[in-house]
Amino acid sequence: MILLLMGIAGSGKGTQGKMLADQKGYHLVSMGDVVRMYVTGEQRKKMLAGGLLDDQEIIKIVDKVLVSLPDGEDVLLDGFPRTIPQAEWLLGQVKSGRLKLDSAFHLVASEEAVKARLMNRARIDDTEDSITKRFEEYRKSTEPLLKWLSDNGVNVHNIDGERSPETVNEDIVQILANS
Repeated sequence: MILLLMGIAGSGKGTQGKMLADQKGYHLVSMGDVVRMYVTGEQRKKMLAGGLLDDQEIIKIVDKVLVSLPDGEDVLLDGFPRTIPQAEWLLGQVKSGRLKLDSAFHLVASEEAVKARLMNRARIDDTEDSITKRFEEYRKSTEPLLKWLSDNGVNVHNIDGERSPETVNEDIVQILANS
């Protein structure tokens, strides 16, 4: 079974992924970590210059990771899919019987809350400018993707990500227990 963790950077996906992996024994696949591990020299140059990998490059990487996991293991995908073509590939895998997709958890957080969290993280790429650009990209890509997933039969659960990590986790665990 696959669960999707979605939301803007700073919404708490990484924290929730780690908590759920520890509690439930899920394999946590964080796309940020995976991409850094699998990118080639040319792809790395492109990313360092501010470019994004295209959908087919990301899908190939995700496919490699999913093939490497033991059959029947529960997986949390943090940061995939990010586009409708990526989601189409994922649902194609579900329809073919290769994968089972249970739900998507969308951690909702305001720009103000995210900005405060990211600025406290003190990472070099967490500037006010980059945070604003992430929100623009999020509105352009992720919001339509969430609707598309829902329209295509995926249970999308909106969770208030501005509360304490423990409270958010309790909500997710409760939803999982009832599904």
